[in-house]
Amino acid sequence: MGTDNKLEELAISLYNIDAVKFGEFMTKSGIKTPVYFDLRVIVSYPDVMDLISVLLDEYALKDKKCDHVCGVPYTALPIATLISVKTKTSMLMRRKEAKSYGTKKVIEGHYKQGDSCLIIEDVVTSGSSVLETVTDLRKEGLKAEEVIVILDREQGGKQNLAVNNVQMKSLFTMTELIDILVNNKKITEESGKDVINYLKNVQAPQTAPEFERILLPYEKRAEFATNSIAKQLFTIMATKKTNLCLSVDLTSSTKILDLLEKVGEHVCLVKTHIDIIEDFTNDFIVRLKQLAQTYNFLILEDRKYADIGNTVSLQYSKGLYKVGEWADCVTAHSLPGEGLLKALNNSNNGLSRGVFILAEMSSEGNLITKDYTETTVKMAAKYPEIITGFVCQKKDTFKDPGLIQLTPGVQLESSKDELGQVYNTPEKVILENGADVVVVGRGIVAAKSPVSEAIIYKDTLWRCYMKRVSGKME
Repeated sequence: MGTDNKLEELAISLYNIDAVKFGEFMTKSGIKTPVYFDLRVIVSYPDVMDLISVLLDEYALKDKKCDHVCGVPYTALPIATLISVKTKTSMLMRRKEAKSYGTKKVIEGHYKQGDSCLIIEDVVTSGSSVLETVTDLRKEGLKAEEVIVILDREQGGKQNLAVNNVQMKSLFTMTELIDILVNNKKITEESGKDVINYLKNVQAPQTAPEFERILLPYEKRAEFATNSIAKQLFTIMATKKTNLCLSVDLTSSTKILDLLEKVGEHVCLVKTHIDIIEDFTNDFIVRLKQLAQTYNFLILEDRKYADIGNTVSLQYSKGLYKVGEWADCVTAHSLPGEGLLKALNNSNNGLSRGVFILAEMSSEGNLITKDYTETTVKMAAKYPEIITGFVCQKKDTFKDPGLIQLTPGVQLESSKDELGQVYNTPEKVILENGADVVVVGRGIVAAKSPVSEAIIYKDTLWRCYMKRVSGKME
């Protein structure tokens, strides 16, 4: 019997055993539907179970190279078990209990990081149940990028899964199932049309990517970056294995250059306050750029521009410092509005340049409100070519994986200085708060051995980042 004939036989069998019902029902996604697919009954029908496993094997597993299969609990568990036995493929089981429950593992079975796992599900509406399983598998270091389902309700689930890098194949779409039932006179043509129209008009809510930006590795995020400096910075971090930005708050150009000669290999970004240098010369800039090239780091001038566009354009390109000629990126406030970003965008003279916008601050009692932060992020979205990222404190401030979260106020021990600057630990800033690049100043600059301290910070910050992208954050 051909696959098409078997599919037809399965569709009719599912109707006959009441696994496909017509009426008015509510799905898990909260959507009312005139058709309901209830596969829980199939466990009582061995012939139907056998037919499903044969079809899934023929349709999805014959040419697949997967290390494990995993059924979405609970309905798909017996199906996954049959597939596992039939194809001699290892099976994993995902517990549905909350992760906080005792010390029990979420994923049961023998596996190792990097193994691939094919997910099996009965029916997909929004894809939310599949994504719960995907998330838990990925947190264990497993590759979970494919799901095979019996029925695709065609209500947005396939697209929601694709956004989360999960490709879905189905034995039937709802349209195909209805066509078979109409052709075999199980339901009337009118009923079939009603169901199809209903399904087309009622889509499941879109799900945000399960993988927030903070769970993606830097090299992957470089692919999403629309600003060339963000792309460069992601690549430098991935290559040098450092997400440390050194803030060189020294007033002597010689001391700055000496320090960078020693610690340049350990940082991805150097943050300057050019206007505090007391012996500034153009030679300082020449040597700074040479060091940046030698040690492969970028330069951020922390100027925090906050004026009308015309003034900012002059501050950026003219005067004693001519910042636009040497700084890869600068910081700016959003307070003056879009004119400032237009000015910076128009003043880069064809050079690759970037801007970090201040969305939040780490100083105690600062006046930035939640609304201000949200408006800042919306404003920045209009200038994708020049925005490198945000200076901010929280992972939920923005979602775009192509942008960089630059977070200051970090020391190995939590503290607060006498001027109201609040310091957090690397673990808190990277794992909890979502920082991508972490700014350290006095913690290194004022240390007895800046080089040793820079290495400690680099290693600690990188370890936190690796823990974060592995998904094992608890």
